[in-house]
Amino acid sequence: MISKKVLLFAAVCLLLSSCGQKAAAPDSSPPAVEISLPSAANTAPEPESGGTDAVPPGEAGNPASDEAPAEEQTPPEPPASLYHINKAYNVAPNEEGTEKKVVLLTFDDGPKEEEMIDGLIDTLDKHHAKAIFFVNGYRVKAHPELLTLIHDRGQIIGNHSWDHIDLKKETPENARKQVEDVQIIVEQTIGERPRFFRPPFGSGNDALHQIVEENGMIYMTWSNGSLDWDSKNKNKPDAVIQNVMDQLHAGSNILMHELPWTVEALDELLTKLEAKGYGFVDPATIGEVPKDEGAGEAAAGGSGK
Repeated sequence: MISKKVLLFAAVCLLLSSCGQKAAAPDSSPPAVEISLPSAANTAPEPESGGTDAVPPGEAGNPASDEAPAEEQTPPEPPASLYHINKAYNVAPNEEGTEKKVVLLTFDDGPKEEEMIDGLIDTLDKHHAKAIFFVNGYRVKAHPELLTLIHDRGQIIGNHSWDHIDLKKETPENARKQVEDVQIIVEQTIGERPRFFRPPFGSGNDALHQIVEENGMIYMTWSNGSLDWDSKNKNKPDAVIQNVMDQLHAGSNILMHELPWTVEALDELLTKLEAKGYGFVDPATIGEVPKDEGAGEAAAGGSGK
């Protein structure tokens, strides 16, 4: 009779044999299904309706549109052209009804000294007047800061040639250089070119007129000379004032210079002009000569420099 131990041993062996056969059998289970999980970059929650992140680019609230596009700056309109320089080099109204009883104030041969420039402009400011300061290139080159001073204080720069020579005696090429070199250095210094030209000694010709016109400037000499440059009037402000008053007329284009006695005379001179009912033309309101006016060469009111 078979013992219980033998039967138990046989059962264990049979069970182990069966398990080994199942392990060696081919895997007949269906293949595992791959599940593609979203990456971290795609797992952010969708913004709630009304949140700032939901605003499309370029609309209000989006950081990209926080700064409004810069508005185009429209340059200020230049003053209306009320006057022109006529063939006698007077200031003349362009239209009926524009004030005729006016004068134009001009100062030649600078810039020389800060003290004199400030003295002249202090007086101009006191009388709410503007003037043209006709400068020489060689002086600007030596003291560009003085040109800047005139410009920064609201006065007008004019071209008086580079070397203050008689341009009528120069070749067209030399005359052009004398004119255009001043245009260049003034623009380099203050950022704009002169609109007015005055030839030294009032001496010019057709070639010079053409050069000036090509450079977009208005050509003028004067029609009222203060004679402040004359040695007989040196240190005599009263004589300077009297010279101007003796030649005074509507539209006077007054020639003066950057000189100590002219600085001293200016306040009284402008006071006398105002007392006679004269106003001071803003050079910014002077435009081109009308086509039917032509151009003159002779200057009324005495000689000048």
